[in-house]
Amino acid sequence: MRGGIVLLLFLSLFLDAGVLQQSRQLLVVTTSDWSASSGRLQRYEKQKQGWHKVGVPIRVKVGKNGLAWGRGLHRIPRGSKRIKREGDGRAPAGIFRLPYAFGDKALSLSYPYHRMARRHHCVDDSHSRYYNRIIDSRSVQKDYSSFEYMKFPSGLYRYGIFVDHNPQRTPGAGSCIFIHIQKKSGKPTVGCTAMKQPEILSILKWLDPKKQPLLVQAPEKEISGLLPF
Repeated sequence: MRGGIVLLLFLSLFLDAGVLQQSRQLLVVTTSDWSASSGRLQRYEKQKQGWHKVGVPIRVKVGKNGLAWGRGLHRIPRGSKRIKREGDGRAPAGIFRLPYAFGDKALSLSYPYHRMARRHHCVDDSHSRYYNRIIDSRSVQKDYSSFEYMKFPSGLYRYGIFVDHNPQRTPGAGSCIFIHIQKKSGKPTVGCTAMKQPEILSILKWLDPKKQPLLVQAPEKEISGLLPF
């Protein structure tokens, strides 16, 4: 009975039940509470017998101010005061597609992979028509004053995964959310989810586009309401 209740709750929070039925890989990130800046990532894969853990938990860093409900494949709970905003230092909680991987090095994967150069910008200026998009700055008429280089010396974006947060690109709702390499200092991010390079490479090699992987991310008290098991 409890499993049925959890599934019904999951479906009520999910905007597109068809995506749930098609997805067979999950990256599940859990933090201790809304203010925690670190957490754990566990991989899951759906087989004939149901969902099963893959590998060991991975320690990750999230936003320096914790988490807040983002915009993705879930419904934001009514009355919630924790909603992701541009520049709030929080990573998005919820359920999100992972459309492609990226990096500044050549890498052979079965998963869609886009190689980035210094000319590639992710626009976080909410007034721009390119808000929350990665663009080739040489091929557009620049209308933005704030952006992130997708290749820079620190190597944080040497390998990463684009998180499809705020797919409607609503101004001010948050932009440029990735899974990427964490800082050597171990400090949290300003809104992304980060881990060590060998761990993200392991995930990139595991991801299968045919299994339509999703990111599910939330504090412990919320995560069960977002999971299909």
